[in-house]
Amino acid sequence: MSPLTTMLRRVLGLGAAVLLSSFAVFLVPFVSPGDPVRSLLRARMDIGAADEATVQAYAEQFGLHDPMLVQFGRWLGRFATGDMGISHISGTPVADQVLPAIGVTLSLAGSALLVAIVASILLGVPSATRAGQWPDRLITSITHALIAIPEYALAPLLVLLFAVRFSLLPSAGFGSAASLVLPVFILALRPISFFTVAVRSGVCQALDSEHVLAARARGLSSTQALVRHVVPHGLLPLWTMVGVWFAGLLGGSVIVEVIFAIPGMGRLIFDSIVDADIPVAQGGVVVVVACAVVVTGIVDLVHKISDPNMRIGVRHG
Repeated sequence: MSPLTTMLRRVLGLGAAVLLSSFAVFLVPFVSPGDPVRSLLRARMDIGAADEATVQAYAEQFGLHDPMLVQFGRWLGRFATGDMGISHISGTPVADQVLPAIGVTLSLAGSALLVAIVASILLGVPSATRAGQWPDRLITSITHALIAIPEYALAPLLVLLFAVRFSLLPSAGFGSAASLVLPVFILALRPISFFTVAVRSGVCQALDSEHVLAARARGLSSTQALVRHVVPHGLLPLWTMVGVWFAGLLGGSVIVEVIFAIPGMGRLIFDSIVDADIPVAQGGVVVVVACAVVVTGIVDLVHKISDPNMRIGVRHG
């Protein structure tokens, strides 16, 4: 199968994933208990019950009595042009709320992922090259301990320590680099743990591989073999995890964003669900899924390009 065909199939698969996810999100009002028209009207008008004439007028205005697939096609068509609908609570365009929020969350998740990648390389490579020694045991113990610490428990403790007790960092907000330190650190802890384990495992396997032993036999020093052969091969397991974790950070940042009052997508979706603002929740979830799918596809492509075995195959193909 040619690289172009493989790429085309990958793009079609990612597009299908976004489409199916969009349909699943669109179905939420229809599978929720009660009449979706009355639920939307109650959320918009903040009233306990509406008379039948008001319900019918609202349904006609927004086409809520059309077949579900017709509504989905109309909603998807508008969404593709940037029209995500109107908030039932504020009456403002959903895009005006979603686009700034996704920018905040992307920067937060990207920063946490970058910190996790750098930290895992700095921890995983020395751990593998000193396997069984005390540095390896110390790093392994720390990374396993970090996996067990939940964000909702760690965040308040760090706020009390660094923001309240010592006044070193802001306790909330998103207006400066200092305000990012605590939320980025908290979001990066779990990826650091898993990434370090992956890097250590990959480097250990690379150290024992035949091509590394052959490189050493050709006269390369330990450092040269490590930089040219061991690390590129050893980081391959890391790249397979980056896309998945980035998608997880996009959707899982809600706890951190709520605790630190960060105006990101997680907090926006959380507030919209609490307020029963369905258009905002739908728009937010679809944008998060689309970003996660695109990033996962890009990371997968980078992984294939960075795989030395694939590069060798391309040169000989």
